[in-house]
Amino acid sequence: MQDRTHLVDEITGHRRMRRNRKADWTRRLVQENRLTVDDLIWPIFIVPGSGIIDPIPAMPGVNRLSIDKAVEAAREAAGLGIPALATFPNIEMELRDETGSNSLEANNLINQATAAIKKAVPDIGIITDVALDPFTSHGHDGILRGGEIVNDETVDQVARAAVMQADAGADIIAPSEMMDGRIGAIRMALDAAGHQSVGIMSYATKFASAFYGPYREAISTGGLLKGDKKTYYIDPANGTEAIRDAALDVKEGADMLMVKPGLPYLDICWRMKEAFGLPTFAYQVSGEYTQIKAAAMNGWIDGERAMLETLLSFKRAGCDGVLTYFAVEVAKILAKR
Repeated sequence: MQDRTHLVDEITGHRRMRRNRKADWTRRLVQENRLTVDDLIWPIFIVPGSGIIDPIPAMPGVNRLSIDKAVEAAREAAGLGIPALATFPNIEMELRDETGSNSLEANNLINQATAAIKKAVPDIGIITDVALDPFTSHGHDGILRGGEIVNDETVDQVARAAVMQADAGADIIAPSEMMDGRIGAIRMALDAAGHQSVGIMSYATKFASAFYGPYREAISTGGLLKGDKKTYYIDPANGTEAIRDAALDVKEGADMLMVKPGLPYLDICWRMKEAFGLPTFAYQVSGEYTQIKAAAMNGWIDGERAMLETLLSFKRAGCDGVLTYFAVEVAKILAKR
């Protein structure tokens, strides 16, 4: 028989990587990571009133919703198989003050939304944030005293707010304000109130990022913010500090960990999953979403492919799921496959 060995066979040692790529069925057979509807958490924005679907200009395709419309959105999400929603309030300006006191109103907007959604769609998960930025007149995530975001007083308040959110039906508390000691304080407060089954998804590594702008428009804090958040968010340059921060949250009782933003911090996703083994999530934030949407609207990229590729990259980096404004769009695509 004629020897048909090629120079390439000798160079590669007869190991040709393209063998497993030659056909659709082989590519599917050896695919290492898959994106499913079970990986999706859908962040939604809540506003007062009824019958409101208010488009957010900086986030094409994303709307602020009154509670009745949020209930409809929850039904749609549940119908598509999306496991959970993450809710964020945009309250009236007259209710915002220096301390974010409305966060401690048992019947505030976020708690009303939780109760309404859980009553109408009991099987969908509700993840709530206790950071104070939607409630403060200065746009910061904590209480402002003498030009400083005070840590301990803020922790006391978010722990109390967490109990109220759990009372309203929240399944998971996701504190994003990045105060020291908040996870342990919230865990103790929840347990003391009989909410041992309510989980904590820690914003374990939330960076002082440029990618939050459209979100701040969505909750109307962008124009309020005095200064920046660098005294409590993590420096984007610091990976090891981020892991140390996450380690404290793990020790204090976090059930799940989150990296925010997502795509610029895939290395942190990987390091956290490897270090702690807890369920790990990425938040594909508003700036990441808007970049893809804007480029697709201008015809510069294939928006659907870019959307799915970025979400798959989180899975490859070790994430168990993703908070993404693309959730419903992706769920509909996956349902057709």
